[in-house]
Amino acid sequence: MSTIPDFAVSVLLIAYRAADTIVAAIDAALAQTEPCEIIVSDDCSPDDTFACAQRHLAGYAGPHRVIVRQCAQNRGVAAHLSELFALASGSIFVIMAGDDLSRPQRVAGTRAAFAANPDAYALGSVVDEIDMAGASLRRGVRHMPAEFGLDYFVRAGKLATLLGASLAIRREVFDRFGPLRASAEDNILTLRAALLGRGLCLSEALIDYRQNPDSLGNWIFARHDDTPERFRRRYERTVRMYRDVADDIEAAIAQLPELPPQRRRLAECVVRIYRIEADARLAILDRPRRQWLGPIWRGLREPGLRRKSAERALKLFLPKRWFGLR
Repeated sequence: MSTIPDFAVSVLLIAYRAADTIVAAIDAALAQTEPCEIIVSDDCSPDDTFACAQRHLAGYAGPHRVIVRQCAQNRGVAAHLSELFALASGSIFVIMAGDDLSRPQRVAGTRAAFAANPDAYALGSVVDEIDMAGASLRRGVRHMPAEFGLDYFVRAGKLATLLGASLAIRREVFDRFGPLRASAEDNILTLRAALLGRGLCLSEALIDYRQNPDSLGNWIFARHDDTPERFRRRYERTVRMYRDVADDIEAAIAQLPELPPQRRRLAECVVRIYRIEADARLAILDRPRRQWLGPIWRGLREPGLRRKSAERALKLFLPKRWFGLR
């Protein structure tokens, strides 16, 4: 008989080029007040991230079950997480990043919130932002309402979801739909969860979220890019991301023949919103202005996109250089 205990929660601590921060992130995972499975996984970093993790955990004999591993080749966040979801044994997955610091109560608080809300399939929290040296920047930053379903995304027209660094999901979100089909793991996991039930954003900050200029989100949105190509790069990257998210959620809908009609209509509307946003950004980048009209008109027909689409209509009369294009 195996002597390895079963753990309700699997912590998935993912890292890439995090040699300077991985030890602190690991210590934060080990400080969790509830025993759990902790998988520390390096995405084939070119620096010493994996070696640092191995050295730090050598001989660990605490209450958690700890696994240290490395991807055979660089996979990217979504594919990396898909590997770990398949490997993990818990019924709840708590995602941690190698440059953030989770609070000791994060696992216990996450498990309690899921237990109290059986129809919730994803949850995040507000975060306290810190800089690369660990100094406080902003406290209690909230990205989502306290609870939400698909109707929130349709009504708000926002393509922002739970922050990946604060995200936890029930394993059904992966088991039901399979590997993630895009790089934007937070959007896909949040929306998949909303297909199955609802999501939560806790009001207590459970992580110190490091503002890393090399993070995936900062790269996609070119937040630290001061070059003349910033606008173009941001639009090109978000076009790809939005289309990938739409493809993933569309495939997920097809795997739920039992989805109630109203929830199906909301889900299909979310997919349309992502596709409209992708088409509108691509048109602004490279198409004659008359071809901007199609996405603008489609956006005006979606309540959540009306304001944004009206603002795009105004751009028809402005020089492209006014909003970052040559």
